[in-house]
Amino acid sequence: MVSTTSQAILLVDGYNIIGTWSSLKKIKDNHGLEQARNSLIESMVNYTGYKALEAKIVFDAHYQKSPSYQEKVGKSVLVHYTSYTETADTYIEKFCASFPRRNPETDTRIIVATSDQAQRHTVVGYGAEWLSAQGLAKEIDSTKTKERQNFRSRQKSQGRFLFNSLDTKTQKVLTQMRFGINS
Repeated sequence: MVSTTSQAILLVDGYNIIGTWSSLKKIKDNHGLEQARNSLIESMVNYTGYKALEAKIVFDAHYQKSPSYQEKVGKSVLVHYTSYTETADTYIEKFCASFPRRNPETDTRIIVATSDQAQRHTVVGYGAEWLSAQGLAKEIDSTKTKERQNFRSRQKSQGRFLFNSLDTKTQKVLTQMRFGINS
């Protein structure tokens, strides 16, 4: 999943985020952990699509004796479930520790989203950036607001005619054709 074309890779400590965001806690309490995970994943798919970055959401095995596995969700989100013997913190720390050695020629940034302070100090020590769970929530909310505003302004500016959605140069050429003006 990790490519050198992305400018940033966002590593998300899944259960830490679920335990920190009040909206996800409420979903977990009312509808279960799986629904909270799905809601977080959906938020990250939308966010990464708009921000043009890659994300890896890491979940602990959560008391299940299963091997680790990954699944790709959307274009730029990878969901990783650790094995029974590994925590999300350990996985994220190993990823941060080994990333520069695997990709010395890239200037790709690693951003870790968690509110675990011990995790914060460790990953920053490896050269990664840190983003709190609340900071990530604000980023996602801000992105949603910008996306809605851009959508509304596009709708208003286009009017009801296809002509209004064309760039100025194309509009000019079509107007000249309509009136039989040769340029």
